[in-house]
Amino acid sequence: MFYNIIQRKRNEWLSRIDCPVKSLLSYIESKGMMRDAQIEAIKTYLFLKIECGNKPLWRLFTEGDFLSLNLDNISLTAKARTILETDKAAASLYEYACQRDEQGNVSAPALKKYIEENPDTIDYVAVFKKFFYDVDYPDYIFSLPMGAGKTYLMAAFIYLDLYFSLNEPDNLSFAHNFMILVPSGLKASIIPSIKNIQDFDPTWILPNPTASQIKNEIQFEVLDAQKTAQKSNLVKNPNAQKINSHLTSNEVRSLVAVTNAEKVIPDKLDKDKSPSLLSDKEKKEFEISNELRSIVGKIPHLSIFIDEVHHASDGDIKLRQVVNKWTETETFNSVLGFSGTPYLSTAESMKVGLDLSLKNKNLSNVVYYYPLIEGVGNFLKSPTIKVSDGGYETIIRKGVSEFLDTYGNLNYSNGTCAKLAIYCGRIDNLEENIYPIVAELISKFGLNPADTILKYHGGNKEYSVSESAATEFASLDTSLSKIKIVLLAQIGKEGWDCKSLTSVILPQKGACPQNMVLQTSCRCLRQVVKNNKETALIWLNDDNAKTLNKELDKQQHTSIEELNKGGSAKQYTLQRFSRMEKLRVPPIDFFQLKVSYLTLVLEDELNTAKELQRNELYATSDLQLIRQQNLKGEVEDKATEQLQDDEHDKPITFNSWLHLICKESFRTLHIAQLKKYTTALQAIFNTITDIRGGIHFLKGEYNQIQVRANVRKAFIPHRSIEVKEEVIPETAELLQIKNFQSVIEVNDTSKYFPNQELVLKIVDADKGEKTLKAEIQTTIDTLKTLSNQDQTIQALLNSPDSYEPTESNINDKTYHYLPYRFDSSFEISYFSKSLQAIIRDK
Repeated sequence: MFYNIIQRKRNEWLSRIDCPVKSLLSYIESKGMMRDAQIEAIKTYLFLKIECGNKPLWRLFTEGDFLSLNLDNISLTAKARTILETDKAAASLYEYACQRDEQGNVSAPALKKYIEENPDTIDYVAVFKKFFYDVDYPDYIFSLPMGAGKTYLMAAFIYLDLYFSLNEPDNLSFAHNFMILVPSGLKASIIPSIKNIQDFDPTWILPNPTASQIKNEIQFEVLDAQKTAQKSNLVKNPNAQKINSHLTSNEVRSLVAVTNAEKVIPDKLDKDKSPSLLSDKEKKEFEISNELRSIVGKIPHLSIFIDEVHHASDGDIKLRQVVNKWTETETFNSVLGFSGTPYLSTAESMKVGLDLSLKNKNLSNVVYYYPLIEGVGNFLKSPTIKVSDGGYETIIRKGVSEFLDTYGNLNYSNGTCAKLAIYCGRIDNLEENIYPIVAELISKFGLNPADTILKYHGGNKEYSVSESAATEFASLDTSLSKIKIVLLAQIGKEGWDCKSLTSVILPQKGACPQNMVLQTSCRCLRQVVKNNKETALIWLNDDNAKTLNKELDKQQHTSIEELNKGGSAKQYTLQRFSRMEKLRVPPIDFFQLKVSYLTLVLEDELNTAKELQRNELYATSDLQLIRQQNLKGEVEDKATEQLQDDEHDKPITFNSWLHLICKESFRTLHIAQLKKYTTALQAIFNTITDIRGGIHFLKGEYNQIQVRANVRKAFIPHRSIEVKEEVIPETAELLQIKNFQSVIEVNDTSKYFPNQELVLKIVDADKGEKTLKAEIQTTIDTLKTLSNQDQTIQALLNSPDSYEPTESNINDKTYHYLPYRFDSSFEISYFSKSLQAIIRDK
């Protein structure tokens, strides 16, 4: 749980008055387009990049960058206290051991005790290096559940790095180029990944014109070619050729390449056999297979993004070997991993001391973690998970029937229809057992199985998949698809993004791998329409339910019961009203001043020699007027006197004078240019200086700075700047309410003011409506049951005494829409009490 320590320190940084990203984060939050999970990840990312200098995690911990431990209140031996007070790495490891878990227990009691008893037997730096996989580069993992928008988060990181590197090109904390690796098993993910990044609107995180400028600079490359090009003389790997076309200089920037991990995994591993023992043919094959990896390694200021990074978590696997090789370059920036399940398939054992080893199934380099349960009801559908101990046929019949009854006629606002996925395990089970049952049920519902059921698998000798199946599967999440039930075998367990998938059935053990029950069963939780309250249905057999509970407990510290409760937090319905017409707030008239500048070059050819001979070049120092007057104030005499320039009598040589001219030009003029006109410049120099004792001194009667400026002017063509001013009348509304909704659902009403009761009173007062007193209303209701009482009823309605008194200040509320959402309780208090008192006193 290192991420908890990082987050605590991050929050301290963000709360500082001088935090450099406050305005940027305020802009992102005000736009309201990024999810809370993404914004929190961006905060951590900026903290690690800016405050922490993009350092490796082991270095940050050993140098005490995250340390906030107070040893004063902890009982320790003298030896332990001395070591922990003097060794930041030791204190950081001890702080990690002392963390509390969700139940309030010490997270690593054995490690805590061992440090307290054996503080001088641990190599703390070595332990942290082992924790973070012995890498010397920034290697950070961001853990967000599926549906949180990991691809958009990648895009946000890319734009932020390019933004900061544009402002600080020499700052090595920020990347200039990016390689995104999609896991080998998810070949269908590469095109959606690049499309999501291309579609990302950078104005969600950066203001224009910067956002548009960076978007126009980005160059996308999809490295999806399958075969080696045969006719290229320079490069035989077509994917390598794509990268190579950008490497025309060391200044390559804004390159975003996306590929499957298999494209860069070595075809031929470096084994014990020495390259010198390979035949020429073997060497050639080896060179071709390594071509793409070699060229990617040449990309400067490169950051690697690894999607579903838990597939590359083992240090011995091929992908990690390749990435480690790339990181050896001087300008390599970082490795960023993204995963919803940052856990190892088997626990790692790590030796801390002679008598202590730690086992860990969590990926240690997770710097940000957003739990699945917090996404439910937020940006994920709220699921109902049902478990049956019956056979697979019973589960399928119940699950399909409930899906058709609940969601069979549901069409989302984007035109897609709700869908159910049934994971069948084997192809023969799909074709022979499950399809007939589903076809029967879909027919009873009045639908044609051929139009509404899709069978999708890899095919085998007995059963082939239709040619159109892949296309239909790819278009499931579009309004064109009429498919309602998808039968899957050995596919769609991970990396499948179908937001209109509303239900999942895992009817039997083996429907999916046991270590992927969580990912598979939650495929249907992605939200279709942002901020909508949507639901989902999951049916499991008993075995899969037990596995899911186990995975939820270990990986997400939650359970099926908690998921079923997720998103059920109390919602409050608020009615909102616009009062713009009632208050008759006029638009604000203002004028926009548009100023344009046009620079005109008045000389076609430059004549420097002639300009250097102009008398106007010799600018003289200023004159001062001296008046002589008597005691009566009468002027008796007037005279002018030339002031001496500030640089007068300053010793100088001809060469140093030339260098001074160049220096003051801010590199727009060079010595070589001046040397071409040495004779003319020497004449000027001789005129503005005196020689005394063989040394030149600047004369006081000349404005030396202006003379040097005039010399520089002789080396540039004369220009004229034409200024055009245009006054444009404009109007603006005092308040702009975008996407105003008359009814909203909120979790917390404390920041909305005034309350609904007062809101309705204000609205009624705006309409001129009055409320009858309760006893008068009762009397009128009684009179209505009697005959010939119309005059009496009308008299009661006409009497002012029949109505509740209107609060004298009810119409003093000047809110432009009701209720108004404030950002804090302090603002509510100020506007509702302090400010109103000030207004009344006026």
